[in-house]
Amino acid sequence: MVKEAIRPAWVEVNLSNLDFNIKNIKKKASGREIIGVIKADAYGHGSVEVAKVLRENGVKTFAIATLQEAITLREAGAKEEIIMLGLTPDMYADVLVEYDITPVVCHLENAKAISEAAKKAGKTVSGLIALDSGMGRIGYLTDDNSAIEEIKQISELSNFKIKGIFSHMATADAYDKSFAKLQEYRYMEFYKKLIEAGVDIPFRTLANSASIMEIPTIHYDAVRPGIILYGCYPSHEVDKNELELKPVMSVKANIVHLKDVPVGFSTGYGRKFISKRPSKIATLALGYADGYPRPYSQFAKVIVNGVIAPIAGNICMDQCMVDVTDVPNVKIGDEVIIMGSDGKNTILADDIADATGTINYEITCAFGQRLPKVYVR
Repeated sequence: MVKEAIRPAWVEVNLSNLDFNIKNIKKKASGREIIGVIKADAYGHGSVEVAKVLRENGVKTFAIATLQEAITLREAGAKEEIIMLGLTPDMYADVLVEYDITPVVCHLENAKAISEAAKKAGKTVSGLIALDSGMGRIGYLTDDNSAIEEIKQISELSNFKIKGIFSHMATADAYDKSFAKLQEYRYMEFYKKLIEAGVDIPFRTLANSASIMEIPTIHYDAVRPGIILYGCYPSHEVDKNELELKPVMSVKANIVHLKDVPVGFSTGYGRKFISKRPSKIATLALGYADGYPRPYSQFAKVIVNGVIAPIAGNICMDQCMVDVTDVPNVKIGDEVIIMGSDGKNTILADDIADATGTINYEITCAFGQRLPKVYVR
């Protein structure tokens, strides 16, 4: 058992694999600045520890999604630039200024509020202009000519300086790159209009994980790796040969209980498992509240002592049961791999995601919320 986990179930984060991924991403980016995306607690891997490894690899800029995520990094001693990928409401402008966070803006009034907060604090804030080139989320629409004039007004604010422009790709991870190419075109046309209007745009960032792998024409000044940092591919449609990665997260648990049961014995809510032979059932102290999806119950398998074993019945909130009848010499305390590899068998975040109709991003984020993290190299 891993005592530092304080419970017999944990997320294991392999920092050597993270280091491997970062080095390969840097090679792929061909010298462009790396903006390490560590929002959502580094996709469940622990933002503070991930930031340390990024720092060791020369990464000088992090990106997050909430003010609290940025504050957590600052309070842990992070001195790097921290970019807020979402919008910051006016009422939090003073917090943004206090913690030296780089905002993205797409409203003149919001930029004014940030500029005023910076002026009161005796500072100047550098921020990114958000463009909606096709994601449909935040940002100035790239076909909105009035946006050019508004951005020009932002550039004239006393305590807000435009660092550059930012947008996000919607389909870079698809086989069909036609819409991605349209986004690239929209982004560059808008950039040219800003330059023609006399707005200085010294910095451009557009490339996400899939773009780093497959669309080198949009690497521009900086790329923003997210899911690929953690050894997961953005989708099944990207060419994995473009970038070698190693999974960073494993999920493990110890068997806390074993019982021998007769034919006709049921386990779990709804009695979804009923033994068809004399069986051995193991209990793990891990459930859907820990990110193990309940809809996965009917498909779920784990690795026990080198053997693939099925989950027996519905995954509960805090526990689940495993049919270990075919696992030799199984005993209480044995380590079980819920997600990860023993060198012979492998269960990926993608396997769990595919079986439950979601994406690997959601799986790692969910596992990282309640389970304690153990860091290894």
